[in-house]
Amino acid sequence: MESDKALRVAVLGCGSVGSQVVRLLDEQAADLEARVGAPVELVGVAVRRLDAPREVEVPEGLLTTDALALVSRDDVDVVVEVIGGIEPARTLILAALENGASVVTANKALLAEDGPTLFEAAEKHGRDLYYEAAVAGAIPILRPLRESLAGDKVTRVLGIVNGTTNFILDKMDTAGSGFAEALEEAQELGYAEADPTADVEGFDAAAKAAILASLAFHSRVTASDVHREGISEVTAADVQSAKDMGAVVKLLAICELKDDAVAVRVHPAMIPRSHPLASVREAYNAVFVESEAAGQLMFYGPGAGGSPTASAVLGDLVTVARNARAGTRGVGESAYADRAVLPMGETRTRYHVAIDVDDRAGVLAQVALAFAEHDVSIQTVRQEGRDLDAQLVVVSHEATDAQLSATVEHLRGMEIVREVTSVMRVEGEAE
Repeated sequence: MESDKALRVAVLGCGSVGSQVVRLLDEQAADLEARVGAPVELVGVAVRRLDAPREVEVPEGLLTTDALALVSRDDVDVVVEVIGGIEPARTLILAALENGASVVTANKALLAEDGPTLFEAAEKHGRDLYYEAAVAGAIPILRPLRESLAGDKVTRVLGIVNGTTNFILDKMDTAGSGFAEALEEAQELGYAEADPTADVEGFDAAAKAAILASLAFHSRVTASDVHREGISEVTAADVQSAKDMGAVVKLLAICELKDDAVAVRVHPAMIPRSHPLASVREAYNAVFVESEAAGQLMFYGPGAGGSPTASAVLGDLVTVARNARAGTRGVGESAYADRAVLPMGETRTRYHVAIDVDDRAGVLAQVALAFAEHDVSIQTVRQEGRDLDAQLVVVSHEATDAQLSATVEHLRGMEIVREVTSVMRVEGEAE
């Protein structure tokens, strides 16, 4: 790229994120030119419908419905993809790379499903592929994992990476709302889609967990490798039980290095209120990173929304532009470790189990024996209520998930157990 040549940018999508990218490219044009060392020029915006209402006014002549023609233009240096989904995003990104453009994307679903194909194309054609905005919105987490901690060994990444579910669980904790009530409020405020399945069932967080694990542990991890559970079954009783043990319920993305294998899971869990992630409120995100040399690091901020995500997109755009002017490329895929992904059954965790039981002598001993038969040690147990309301609440020590699941199934088949009313994993040491 010539030193005085403008960097020519095409944007795919003009929704909540794309419109803010267009706005920032215009409003910050002078600053971007100073930071890059050359003008940054928007040359086209691909949309599905020319007449759709938009948050910002796109300059005349830039809108097009032919996305493939836009990314195939010889004068486009960088393609920004913010349409999401698998197709046509994959086809358009591959076409852009093949035609000589670098790519900045926020597409977590595509990266988690078929990232290697994109990375291989970028490598083959000598172009950059950046994707900071794909995880946790404006929070700079991917760059630190990829670059700042490149000389360290990351052992664990624990994060709240979905603002919708965090808002819902926060309302259940602080306002005593039920799941349905909290979800409705999230939809009214624009935090949740009309169809919230991707968020509340953990699909969104699982895609982000796959990306985090791939970067942290230098291994290819896809969304299908991630054990996934959502929050739709979390009840007010679960949230209250967490309060009783000094904890709070959060939907966590957990990526761990275990005996040179990778364990990746997304599920609701109780964490002690003393843990930094417990104080993450409303629709905010936070990612907690543990490494051998640096120790514990936490990254916090708005995890979604048009402007925050656009901020991350433009950060990548500046980096790509600087690389182009210097005639270099950024860091590509790092999958040299090629670690295996540990099955969920072999992952070690802890359980909180609430059990409705008969209120008579010997019940506690029989429940304890069920845990012991599966080699699961009990950390704490308490009884609540009497007679028909009798309930035992058991928190286990760490064991494999398979052992704990077998224990719960054993309990469900016992004569003294009326119902296992709640099963939830526990992270950290509850107070």
